[in-house]
Amino acid sequence: MVFFRTTAFSDTQPAIEGERVILRQPQMSDYSEWAALREKSREFLGPWEPVWPADDLTRAAFRRRLKRYTEDQRSDQAYSFFIFRKADNVLVGGITLSNVRRGVAQAGSIGYWMGQPYARQGLMTMALRAMILFGFTTSRLHRLEAACITTNVASIRLLEKSGFHREGYARQYLCINGMWQDHLLYARIKDDPPHLRR
Repeated sequence: MVFFRTTAFSDTQPAIEGERVILRQPQMSDYSEWAALREKSREFLGPWEPVWPADDLTRAAFRRRLKRYTEDQRSDQAYSFFIFRKADNVLVGGITLSNVRRGVAQAGSIGYWMGQPYARQGLMTMALRAMILFGFTTSRLHRLEAACITTNVASIRLLEKSGFHREGYARQYLCINGMWQDHLLYARIKDDPPHLRR
């Protein structure tokens, strides 16, 4: 029988450099830029995210968010990053490796969001590629999973061109935008050929 040890991580992960993007752990100094981008993108993101709490964009809520990110990382449950455009270090979105399962699973789930001004510029494709590398190398996972609402054409294209395979359909899988929504289930295995399309 083979046993898998969990990977020990420090409180701070080094930045992950991808093509045209840098993934970095959120910091309190990011608050103003993050809050402005989320507010500007509220209508754009609303159909694809859980309903935001009334205080979601406050400094206190952001501080609580950072505390949760740190706790999740310490316990090897999740790793959250902000996505910065490499050319000018502007915050463009976020990406998370969450629901990390060790033992015989060695798997985790990827979620992401992109600010409206930066959508459809290829930046999330680059960020996802960097996160895939992090998941399979630094985190030593065997399987990466993602789910998206059946009508989210942009996310379906992103996952499929990044080497994820559609594996199933989950009815009323997550409560998104105030409603239980059906999702398509995707996964990529460490040994899958990359076949990344531009």
